[in-house]
Amino acid sequence: MAGNTFGNIYRLSSFGESHGEAIGGVVDGCPPNIELDLNAIQKELDRRKPGQSAIVTQRKENDEVEFLSGMFEGKTTGTPIGFIVKNTNQKSIDYSHITDVYRPSHADYVYEKKYGIRDYRGGGRSSARETISRVVAGAIAKQIIPEIKINAFVSSVGDIFIDKPYQALDFSLTESNDVRCPDLATAKKMEAYIKEIRKEGDTVGGTITCVIQNVPVGLGEPVFDKLHAELGKAMLSINAVKGFEYGSGFCGAKMKGSEHNDLFNQDGSTKSNLSGGIQGGISNGMDIYFRVAFKPVATTMKEQDTINSKGEMVKMQGKGRHDPCVVPRAVPIVEAMAAMVIVDFYLLNNIFKA
Repeated sequence: MAGNTFGNIYRLSSFGESHGEAIGGVVDGCPPNIELDLNAIQKELDRRKPGQSAIVTQRKENDEVEFLSGMFEGKTTGTPIGFIVKNTNQKSIDYSHITDVYRPSHADYVYEKKYGIRDYRGGGRSSARETISRVVAGAIAKQIIPEIKINAFVSSVGDIFIDKPYQALDFSLTESNDVRCPDLATAKKMEAYIKEIRKEGDTVGGTITCVIQNVPVGLGEPVFDKLHAELGKAMLSINAVKGFEYGSGFCGAKMKGSEHNDLFNQDGSTKSNLSGGIQGGISNGMDIYFRVAFKPVATTMKEQDTINSKGEMVKMQGKGRHDPCVVPRAVPIVEAMAAMVIVDFYLLNNIFKA
Protein backbone atom coordinates (compact mmCIF):
# COMPACT_ATOMS: atom_id res chain seq x y z
CA MET A 1 0.00 0.00 0.00
CA ALA A 2 1.45 3.33 -1.08
CA GLY A 3 0.40 6.80 0.00
CA ASN A 4 1.22 6.69 3.72
CA THR A 5 3.47 9.78 3.68
CA PHE A 6 2.34 13.40 3.57
CA GLY A 7 4.46 16.50 2.96
CA ASN A 8 7.67 17.49 1.19
CA ILE A 9 10.17 18.97 3.65
CA TYR A 10 8.07 18.46 6.77
CA ARG A 11 6.84 14.89 6.28
CA LEU A 12 4.64 12.52 8.21
CA SER A 13 4.67 8.77 7.57
CA SER A 14 1.93 7.04 9.54
CA PHE A 15 1.21 3.42 10.36
CA GLY A 16 -1.22 1.27 12.31
CA GLU A 17 -4.78 -0.01 12.25
CA SER A 18 -7.86 0.74 14.32
CA HIS A 19 -7.77 -2.62 16.13
CA GLY A 20 -4.03 -3.29 15.94
CA GLU A 21 -1.47 -2.81 18.70
CA ALA A 22 -0.93 0.90 18.10
CA ILE A 23 -1.22 3.86 15.80
CA GLY A 24 2.05 5.66 15.13
CA GLY A 25 4.15 7.76 12.87
CA VAL A 26 7.49 9.25 11.97
CA VAL A 27 7.88 13.00 11.47
CA ASP A 28 10.86 13.81 9.27
CA GLY A 29 12.16 17.27 8.42
CA CYS A 30 11.40 18.95 11.74
CA PRO A 31 14.07 21.61 12.41
CA PRO A 32 16.38 21.17 15.41
CA ASN A 33 16.25 23.14 18.66
CA ILE A 34 12.46 23.46 18.79
CA GLU A 35 11.48 23.31 22.46
CA LEU A 36 8.41 21.10 22.40
CA ASP A 37 5.55 21.43 24.86
CA LEU A 38 4.52 17.78 25.21
CA ASN A 39 1.46 18.72 27.24
CA ALA A 40 0.21 20.85 24.34
CA ILE A 41 0.64 17.89 22.00
CA GLN A 42 -1.33 15.65 24.35
CA LYS A 43 -4.02 18.31 24.65
CA GLU A 44 -4.52 18.19 20.87
CA LEU A 45 -4.95 14.40 21.07
CA ASP A 46 -7.45 14.85 23.92
CA ARG A 47 -9.53 17.07 21.61
CA ARG A 48 -9.65 14.23 19.04
CA LYS A 49 -10.00 11.19 21.28
CA PRO A 50 -13.22 9.15 21.53
CA GLY A 51 -15.48 9.06 24.56
CA GLN A 52 -15.05 12.74 25.44
CA SER A 53 -18.77 13.64 25.36
CA ALA A 54 -22.27 12.24 24.92
CA ILE A 55 -22.36 13.14 21.20
CA VAL A 56 -19.36 11.09 20.05
CA THR A 57 -18.38 7.41 19.99
CA GLN A 58 -18.13 5.93 23.48
CA ARG A 59 -14.98 3.94 22.76
CA LYS A 60 -12.71 4.69 25.73
CA GLU A 61 -9.12 5.42 24.80
CA ASN A 62 -6.63 7.61 26.67
CA ASP A 63 -4.71 8.16 23.42
CA GLU A 64 -1.48 8.93 25.27
CA VAL A 65 1.42 9.59 22.92
CA GLU A 66 4.82 8.02 23.54
CA PHE A 67 7.81 9.58 21.78
CA LEU A 68 10.56 7.19 20.75
CA SER A 69 13.13 9.41 19.05
CA GLY A 70 14.02 12.84 17.73
CA MET A 71 14.19 14.74 21.03
CA PHE A 72 16.89 15.42 23.61
CA GLU A 73 16.47 17.43 26.79
CA GLY A 74 13.08 18.68 25.64
CA LYS A 75 14.21 19.93 22.24
CA THR A 76 14.06 18.48 18.76
CA THR A 77 17.36 17.24 17.37
CA GLY A 78 16.52 17.47 13.68
CA THR A 79 16.39 13.67 13.40
CA PRO A 80 13.16 11.72 12.71
CA ILE A 81 10.60 11.97 15.50
CA GLY A 82 9.06 8.55 16.09
CA PHE A 83 5.93 8.10 18.20
CA ILE A 84 3.17 5.63 19.00
CA VAL A 85 -0.27 5.77 20.58
CA LYS A 86 -1.35 2.36 21.86
CA ASN A 87 -4.85 0.99 21.26
CA THR A 88 -6.30 -0.20 24.58
CA ASN A 89 -10.07 -0.51 24.14
CA GLN A 90 -10.71 -2.49 20.97
CA LYS A 91 -13.90 -4.54 20.74
CA SER A 92 -13.25 -6.52 17.58
CA ILE A 93 -16.22 -8.78 18.28
CA ASP A 94 -18.45 -5.82 17.31
CA TYR A 95 -17.30 -6.40 13.72
CA SER A 96 -17.60 -10.19 13.53
CA HIS A 97 -20.89 -9.86 11.60
CA ILE A 98 -19.13 -8.19 8.66
CA THR A 99 -16.24 -10.61 8.10
CA ASP A 100 -17.56 -11.28 4.59
CA VAL A 101 -20.07 -8.42 4.24
CA TYR A 102 -19.36 -5.08 2.59
CA ARG A 103 -20.75 -2.10 4.49
CA PRO A 104 -22.40 0.54 2.27
CA SER A 105 -20.25 3.66 1.66
CA HIS A 106 -17.25 2.16 3.47
CA ALA A 107 -13.89 1.15 2.01
CA ASP A 108 -14.58 -2.58 2.58
CA TYR A 109 -15.41 -3.49 -1.03
CA VAL A 110 -12.69 -1.48 -2.77
CA TYR A 111 -10.00 -2.57 -0.29
CA GLU A 112 -10.71 -6.22 -0.83
CA LYS A 113 -10.89 -5.85 -4.60
CA LYS A 114 -7.64 -3.86 -4.71
CA TYR A 115 -5.53 -5.81 -2.20
CA GLY A 116 -7.25 -9.19 -1.98
CA ILE A 117 -7.43 -8.85 1.80
CA ARG A 118 -8.94 -6.49 4.33
CA ASP A 119 -8.99 -5.95 8.06
CA TYR A 120 -12.70 -5.85 8.85
CA ARG A 121 -12.12 -4.86 12.51
CA GLY A 122 -13.15 -1.22 12.61
CA GLY A 123 -12.06 -0.72 9.03
CA GLY A 124 -8.38 -1.38 9.74
CA ARG A 125 -6.22 1.19 7.99
CA SER A 126 -9.24 3.05 6.59
CA SER A 127 -10.51 3.86 10.08
CA ALA A 128 -10.51 7.50 11.19
CA ARG A 129 -8.38 6.33 14.10
CA GLU A 130 -5.47 6.71 11.66
CA THR A 131 -5.84 10.49 12.10
CA ILE A 132 -4.15 10.24 15.51
CA SER A 133 -0.81 10.42 13.72
CA ARG A 134 -1.88 13.54 11.85
CA VAL A 135 -2.87 15.28 15.09
CA VAL A 136 0.52 14.56 16.68
CA ALA A 137 2.43 15.78 13.61
CA GLY A 138 0.20 18.85 13.37
CA ALA A 139 0.67 19.67 17.05
CA ILE A 140 4.45 19.63 16.52
CA ALA A 141 4.05 21.77 13.41
CA LYS A 142 2.08 24.39 15.35
CA GLN A 143 5.02 24.79 17.71
CA ILE A 144 7.39 25.48 14.82
CA ILE A 145 5.28 28.48 13.78
CA PRO A 146 3.76 29.81 17.05
CA GLU A 147 3.14 33.26 15.58
CA ILE A 148 0.72 31.80 13.01
CA LYS A 149 -2.70 31.16 14.52
CA ILE A 150 -4.82 28.27 13.23
CA ASN A 151 -8.41 28.05 14.48
CA ALA A 152 -10.99 25.59 13.19
CA PHE A 153 -14.57 25.26 14.38
CA VAL A 154 -17.83 23.52 13.49
CA SER A 155 -19.78 25.88 11.24
CA SER A 156 -22.72 23.61 10.42
CA VAL A 157 -24.41 20.35 11.38
CA GLY A 158 -27.04 19.12 8.95
CA ASP A 159 -28.98 22.22 7.94
CA ILE A 160 -28.05 24.19 11.09
CA PHE A 161 -25.49 26.88 10.17
CA ILE A 162 -23.70 29.71 11.94
CA ASP A 163 -25.18 32.83 10.35
CA LYS A 164 -22.25 35.12 11.23
CA PRO A 165 -18.93 35.79 9.47
CA TYR A 166 -15.89 34.33 11.24
CA GLN A 167 -14.72 37.86 12.13
CA ALA A 168 -17.73 38.17 14.46
CA LEU A 169 -16.87 34.99 16.37
CA ASP A 170 -14.82 34.54 19.53
CA PHE A 171 -12.58 31.55 18.85
CA SER A 172 -11.87 31.17 22.57
CA LEU A 173 -15.43 29.82 22.92
CA THR A 174 -14.88 26.93 20.50
CA GLU A 175 -13.79 24.53 23.24
CA SER A 176 -16.53 25.66 25.64
CA ASN A 177 -19.07 23.18 24.25
CA ASP A 178 -19.12 19.59 23.02
CA VAL A 179 -19.89 20.54 19.41
CA ARG A 180 -16.89 22.92 19.12
CA CYS A 181 -18.97 25.76 17.73
CA PRO A 182 -17.96 29.26 18.93
CA ASP A 183 -21.51 30.60 18.44
CA LEU A 184 -23.10 29.30 21.64
CA ALA A 185 -26.74 29.65 20.62
CA THR A 186 -26.08 27.70 17.43
CA ALA A 187 -24.01 25.15 19.35
CA LYS A 188 -27.01 24.28 21.54
CA LYS A 189 -29.17 23.66 18.47
CA MET A 190 -26.45 21.51 16.90
CA GLU A 191 -25.98 19.41 20.03
CA ALA A 192 -29.72 18.81 20.40
CA TYR A 193 -29.95 17.77 16.76
CA ILE A 194 -27.01 15.34 17.00
CA LYS A 195 -28.60 13.72 20.07
CA GLU A 196 -31.90 13.41 18.18
CA ILE A 197 -30.17 11.80 15.21
CA ARG A 198 -28.35 9.38 17.50
CA LYS A 199 -31.63 8.25 19.09
CA GLU A 200 -32.92 7.48 15.62
CA GLY A 201 -29.93 5.21 15.02
CA ASP A 202 -28.77 7.47 12.23
CA THR A 203 -25.92 9.89 11.50
CA VAL A 204 -25.54 13.42 10.12
CA GLY A 205 -22.84 15.41 8.33
CA GLY A 206 -21.57 18.94 8.75
CA THR A 207 -18.89 21.48 7.89
CA ILE A 208 -15.78 22.80 9.59
CA THR A 209 -14.40 26.27 8.91
CA CYS A 210 -10.71 26.97 9.45
CA VAL A 211 -9.06 30.40 9.76
CA ILE A 212 -5.27 30.84 9.52
CA GLN A 213 -3.99 34.23 10.67
CA ASN A 214 -0.62 36.03 10.67
CA VAL A 215 0.54 34.14 7.59
CA PRO A 216 3.51 35.87 5.89
CA VAL A 217 3.34 36.88 2.24
CA GLY A 218 4.93 34.35 -0.11
CA LEU A 219 3.93 30.84 0.97
CA GLY A 220 3.03 28.58 -1.95
CA GLU A 221 4.26 27.99 -5.49
CA PRO A 222 2.36 29.39 -8.50
CA VAL A 223 1.84 26.31 -10.70
CA PHE A 224 1.18 22.79 -9.40
CA ASP A 225 2.09 23.43 -5.76
CA LYS A 226 -0.33 26.26 -5.09
CA LEU A 227 -0.97 26.86 -1.40
CA HIS A 228 -4.72 26.36 -1.74
CA ALA A 229 -4.16 23.19 -3.81
CA GLU A 230 -2.03 21.67 -1.04
CA LEU A 231 -4.57 22.71 1.60
CA GLY A 232 -7.29 21.11 -0.52
CA LYS A 233 -5.31 17.88 -0.84
CA ALA A 234 -4.68 17.85 2.90
CA MET A 235 -8.34 18.30 3.76
CA LEU A 236 -9.64 15.87 1.16
CA SER A 237 -7.31 13.20 2.56
CA ILE A 238 -9.23 13.26 5.87
CA ASN A 239 -11.77 10.47 6.35
CA ALA A 240 -15.37 11.40 5.39
CA VAL A 241 -14.44 14.70 3.69
CA LYS A 242 -16.49 15.35 0.55
CA GLY A 243 -15.80 19.00 -0.22
CA PHE A 244 -13.33 21.88 0.14
CA GLU A 245 -13.70 25.57 -0.67
CA TYR A 246 -11.56 28.56 0.25
CA GLY A 247 -12.22 32.28 0.14
CA SER A 248 -15.45 33.07 -1.70
CA GLY A 249 -15.64 29.43 -2.80
CA PHE A 250 -18.67 28.44 -4.84
CA CYS A 251 -20.44 31.71 -3.97
CA GLY A 252 -17.76 33.53 -5.96
CA ALA A 253 -18.99 31.81 -9.12
CA LYS A 254 -22.17 33.90 -8.91
CA MET A 255 -20.36 37.24 -8.76
CA LYS A 256 -19.04 39.75 -11.28
CA GLY A 257 -15.31 40.43 -11.43
CA SER A 258 -15.85 44.03 -10.37
CA GLU A 259 -17.60 42.73 -7.25
CA HIS A 260 -15.16 39.95 -6.52
CA ASN A 261 -11.82 41.77 -6.89
CA ASP A 262 -9.99 42.53 -3.63
CA LEU A 263 -8.86 46.15 -4.01
CA PHE A 264 -5.52 47.11 -2.49
CA ASN A 265 -4.75 49.38 0.40
CA GLN A 266 -1.54 51.40 0.18
CA ASP A 267 0.33 48.96 2.47
CA GLY A 268 -0.42 45.96 0.21
CA SER A 269 -3.29 44.61 2.30
CA THR A 270 -6.70 44.39 0.64
CA LYS A 271 -9.99 46.10 1.46
CA SER A 272 -11.89 42.82 1.12
CA ASN A 273 -10.66 39.23 1.24
CA LEU A 274 -12.72 37.16 -1.15
CA SER A 275 -9.42 35.63 -2.30
CA GLY A 276 -9.20 33.91 1.07
CA GLY A 277 -5.65 35.10 1.72
CA ILE A 278 -4.25 33.38 -1.39
CA GLN A 279 -3.68 34.89 -4.84
CA GLY A 280 -2.00 33.06 -7.70
CA GLY A 281 -1.44 30.13 -5.34
CA ILE A 282 0.66 32.31 -2.99
CA SER A 283 -0.30 33.73 0.42
CA ASN A 284 -0.84 37.50 0.37
CA GLY A 285 -0.71 38.18 4.12
CA MET A 286 -4.47 38.32 4.66
CA ASP A 287 -6.38 35.72 6.65
CA ILE A 288 -6.60 32.34 4.95
CA TYR A 289 -10.01 30.80 5.48
CA PHE A 290 -11.65 27.70 4.07
CA ARG A 291 -14.52 25.31 4.69
CA VAL A 292 -14.48 21.52 4.70
CA ALA A 293 -17.59 19.37 4.17
CA PHE A 294 -17.93 16.03 5.99
CA LYS A 295 -20.45 13.39 4.95
CA PRO A 296 -22.63 11.58 7.50
CA VAL A 297 -20.80 8.69 9.16
CA ALA A 298 -21.44 5.61 7.01
CA THR A 299 -22.13 3.23 9.90
CA THR A 300 -25.74 3.57 11.06
CA MET A 301 -27.81 1.45 13.41
CA LYS A 302 -30.49 1.13 10.74
CA GLU A 303 -30.80 -2.08 8.72
CA GLN A 304 -29.63 -1.73 5.11
CA ASP A 305 -29.32 -3.88 2.00
CA THR A 306 -25.78 -4.76 0.87
CA ILE A 307 -23.75 -7.58 -0.68
CA ASN A 308 -21.29 -10.10 0.69
CA SER A 309 -18.04 -11.49 -0.73
CA LYS A 310 -20.01 -14.09 -2.71
CA GLY A 311 -22.04 -11.40 -4.45
CA GLU A 312 -25.20 -12.29 -2.57
CA MET A 313 -27.71 -9.67 -1.44
CA VAL A 314 -27.89 -9.60 2.37
CA LYS A 315 -29.17 -7.43 5.19
CA MET A 316 -26.80 -5.74 7.63
CA GLN A 317 -27.01 -3.39 10.58
CA GLY A 318 -24.24 -1.44 12.25
CA LYS A 319 -23.04 -2.52 15.68
CA GLY A 320 -20.54 -1.17 18.15
CA ARG A 321 -19.50 2.37 19.06
CA HIS A 322 -19.64 5.03 16.38
CA ASP A 323 -19.93 8.81 16.05
CA PRO A 324 -23.40 10.09 15.12
CA CYS A 325 -21.62 13.15 13.70
CA VAL A 326 -17.91 13.28 13.01
CA VAL A 327 -17.32 17.04 12.87
CA PRO A 328 -16.81 17.80 16.60
CA ARG A 329 -13.84 15.40 16.77
CA ALA A 330 -12.54 16.41 13.33
CA VAL A 331 -11.79 20.03 14.33
CA PRO A 332 -8.25 19.26 15.63
CA ILE A 333 -7.61 17.07 12.58
CA VAL A 334 -8.39 19.96 10.22
CA GLU A 335 -6.11 22.24 12.24
CA ALA A 336 -3.34 19.62 12.20
CA MET A 337 -3.41 19.14 8.44
CA ALA A 338 -3.46 22.91 7.91
CA ALA A 339 -0.46 23.32 10.22
CA MET A 340 1.53 20.69 8.32
CA VAL A 341 0.87 22.39 4.99
CA ILE A 342 1.82 25.83 6.30
CA VAL A 343 5.01 24.53 7.95
CA ASP A 344 6.01 22.69 4.79
CA PHE A 345 5.85 25.88 2.72
CA TYR A 346 7.35 27.87 5.61
CA LEU A 347 10.43 25.67 5.55
CA LEU A 348 10.51 25.62 1.75
CA ASN A 349 10.74 29.42 1.78
CA ASN A 350 13.60 29.20 4.26
CA ILE A 351 11.70 31.58 6.56
CA PHE A 352 12.51 29.44 9.58
CA LYS A 353 15.99 30.12 10.96
CA ALA A 354 17.38 27.11 12.85
